[in-house]
Amino acid sequence: MPAYIISVVQFTNMTPQLKEYAQKSAALAKSHGGRYVVRGKTVELLEGSGLDGKSVVILEFPTMEQLKAFVKGDEYQKTVKPLRAGTGIYDIGIFEAPPPAMQ
Repeated sequence: MPAYIISVVQFTNMTPQLKEYAQKSAALAKSHGGRYVVRGKTVELLEGSGLDGKSVVILEFPTMEQLKAFVKGDEYQKTVKPLRAGTGIYDIGIFEAPPPAMQ
């Protein structure tokens, strides 16, 4: 069953390392079967203000195991994630796909 990482990010410091983070995290996610569903700012804000000026990333993985291998693995935790240190406020969660009856 698919699993998702959803990130809502308010960037506060666009460092050169942030670009490197974006490239390396994308390549690493792909190597674990991940694909981007959404990556960027809203095209149009319909309600509320919680997404105003923020970027959203939705990464889909074929299984929860693949997702966790990516995000909790040593390569991401020790090499890739530190590249985004001090660049913003990150709200990140892991979600399971809805049951088939709800799709």
